[in-house]
Amino acid sequence: MGTNDDGRLHDRWAWLRHSIIGPLLAAPPARGELRAAIDALSHKTWRHPVSGESVRFASSTIERWLYTARPANDPVGVLRKKVRKDIGRHAAISAALGRAITAQYRLHPSWSYQLHHDNLVERVRADPSLGAMPSYQTVRRYLRSHGLMRRRRVPHPERPGMQRAEAHRMHVEMRSYEVAHVHGLWHADFHIAKRPVLLPNAEWVTPKLLGVLDDHSRLCCHLQWYLPNECAEDFIHGLSQAFQKRGLPRLFLTDNGAAMIAAETKAGLRGLGIVYETTLPRCPEQNGKQESFWGQIEGRLMPMLENYVDLTLPLLNEATQAWVEGEYNVAHHEEIGTTPIDRFLNAPNVGRDSPSSEALRRAFRREVERTQRRSDGTFSLDGVRFEVPSRYRHMSRLVIHYAEWDLSCVDLIDPQTNQVLCAVYPIDKARNADGVRRPHEPLALGGLDAEHDLPARRKDEIAPLLRELMQRHAATGLPPAYVPKPTPSETSAPAIDKETRR
Repeated sequence: MGTNDDGRLHDRWAWLRHSIIGPLLAAPPARGELRAAIDALSHKTWRHPVSGESVRFASSTIERWLYTARPANDPVGVLRKKVRKDIGRHAAISAALGRAITAQYRLHPSWSYQLHHDNLVERVRADPSLGAMPSYQTVRRYLRSHGLMRRRRVPHPERPGMQRAEAHRMHVEMRSYEVAHVHGLWHADFHIAKRPVLLPNAEWVTPKLLGVLDDHSRLCCHLQWYLPNECAEDFIHGLSQAFQKRGLPRLFLTDNGAAMIAAETKAGLRGLGIVYETTLPRCPEQNGKQESFWGQIEGRLMPMLENYVDLTLPLLNEATQAWVEGEYNVAHHEEIGTTPIDRFLNAPNVGRDSPSSEALRRAFRREVERTQRRSDGTFSLDGVRFEVPSRYRHMSRLVIHYAEWDLSCVDLIDPQTNQVLCAVYPIDKARNADGVRRPHEPLALGGLDAEHDLPARRKDEIAPLLRELMQRHAATGLPPAYVPKPTPSETSAPAIDKETRR
């Protein structure tokens, strides 16, 4: 009689034993016939649950199984093999050796099991009080049973960011997740190509691919290859296209690349009302959907171009757009049970419409403060001197919005309302050399919009505070506390004859 080969070892033994005594439980023999029925079963051949070979069981063994299972509510459960009483214990490892193993692991969590074993051999040899040295398999079982698994080596463990990441892994669970709405969360990352492309100047370079994914639908919002110098300009260029194609998300998650944490990126996402988060250092699993997407790129897209020798960046981008819109976004996704585009269109959506191209361009700019030079009404920005319109010559501290790669779009901002006051441009020294000077524009003073709104200046007016002090001093009746010096007119008296004076 055969048995089921599925299941764990203890379950297979229980199923075999129950199948042997099952007929006796289903149809108990008449009085006096039980012994003959058990003997008949002992002469039958059964298949061993481990080796698969033919095996017989003694009548005493079958009788013990029968009397064990007959009164039980769970006959299969009681027929399972008994659990060893010393399970979970390691008799070959003393308490002192166990503490030594744990201490060694905490110092070197990236060591292999073999390396731990080899170092323990030397430690036991130097310190006999640790007891006898167990085998490699025993050490391995001890480490695994205590959760002391081998961990990957951490580069630069002295850095605070790496230390925080390791502490996070040690004390916090890592679980897969998915937001409940389309546009609830977007992922973005760069991927380095496995093959170079040919530039027009006959230079071979390895491009980088920017991908933007929607978390709930897995839809690829935008995909584009750029030259290898990963920068904020390229990141914002691709991200702006994703916004204009699909709309604005609520949350945005990237790693800690320089392009992602640039001031322009942060300011733009903040200005668009998008909550921006970054993963912990060396924790790519937090952006796992993006990492999984790169497998599609290297597994399907790039192999279809492997025989194209003179691959250029425009051709690679053209092929990538055709693949992502013609295959990936419309192919059945096993994890979500539908296509990304169908889920993107039909699932609950919390997105918003994208602003215009010019609005996006102005959104992704950093904010800096500069001091206006009073002598010529200018300020310096990244080594370039800009002119401030004369109507803002009264402002000493200037708030400027600009992108590091685009100094043709620099705006002066009102720090109170964050509104654009005017655009500022680099100083034109050649134009200023013609000797013609523009008259000052009226000052922009909030309530007083122009200088002619100010009251006329009087030439015989004493300030109110000084007038009050003078009147208060005069009321005391005391003369001014100074000795007046005669003026030249008072000292020039008419000449008097000496004789006359006598």
